[in-house]
Amino acid sequence: MDTRKIMALGKSSLVVSLPKEWIESNDVKKGDLVSLEVQRDLSLLVKSSLNMTGKEKRVIVDVDNDASSDSIFRIVIGCYLNGYNNIVLNSDSIFSVKQQQAIRDVVKSLYLRILASNASSITLQTLMNESMANVRDGVERMHLITLSMCKDVLKAMKTWDLELARSVVALEEDVDQFMFYSLRLLRSAAIDPALANHLDLDMLDCLDYQTLVDLIERVADNVHNVAYSLVQIEEYKKSVPQDLWDKLTKTTEASINAYETAIEVYRKRSVEDCDIIIDEQYRLSQLARSITPFPNMSVGEPFFYPLFVIRDSVMRIGDYASDIAELTIDMVYKPE
Repeated sequence: MDTRKIMALGKSSLVVSLPKEWIESNDVKKGDLVSLEVQRDLSLLVKSSLNMTGKEKRVIVDVDNDASSDSIFRIVIGCYLNGYNNIVLNSDSIFSVKQQQAIRDVVKSLYLRILASNASSITLQTLMNESMANVRDGVERMHLITLSMCKDVLKAMKTWDLELARSVVALEEDVDQFMFYSLRLLRSAAIDPALANHLDLDMLDCLDYQTLVDLIERVADNVHNVAYSLVQIEEYKKSVPQDLWDKLTKTTEASINAYETAIEVYRKRSVEDCDIIIDEQYRLSQLARSITPFPNMSVGEPFFYPLFVIRDSVMRIGDYASDIAELTIDMVYKPE
């Protein structure tokens, strides 16, 4: 760290010289403009006119001829999360039909569009404008979709409504879209003090929000598993013991209520309510374990595995609710 002495200029002005290395790196000359921005921690961010324009980030990726759809999906997501505005995918020969479809699928999953395309090169561009974005709104929308999934899957379990269960399965993609949107913002804010200041976030906020986003996404994943398993079980529903199904439904409802309460507590920053949710987790785990072993049922039953998935997924939802409550406690006692 370079330490410099503040000097007086006239009766009321204080000045400090800029480091020579910074001046040379930014090609700053006499008469050039620089921007000054006070950060949340009262430090001062200095930017040259070259950096004030906010140049776009571009990355070029060479895709192997035999790259799988999953591999391409992961590559594009990685570039997107690291803040690139333009992603250029190049192939040594031509993109196969499956590879082209994978690229179009990931474009739909993220805030992207295809800017240019030919047989061996595809350029993707993000539609996100960080200056207009809001992490809190993204997380809130992600939660609202997840909560809707929770309530719908519970109703589907009580009424054996397969169409409702299938709609829950489809909604997971919307949750993933908001997850990637939020994570991109958080990762960008972590390395760009000006963006973090604009979003009203500090480094601890970025870490806490990233954890919260991950927990909400996991809840949505497990609700998806419950809905998918419900569709698999439907044709065997008459063979499922009613008392077992009632216990599963009761446990599902308790876990969903715990998740909804955990988010409400997070909004209110209430430590006392957090303790209630965390303590409730023990009762939920006991309730879920009371379902195992499944009575009068062999592993060979066609509906055994889907029932096990539902029980396991419901337990995890309760666990994540407890984790959100613990995260809330950490945030309440965050140093100012």
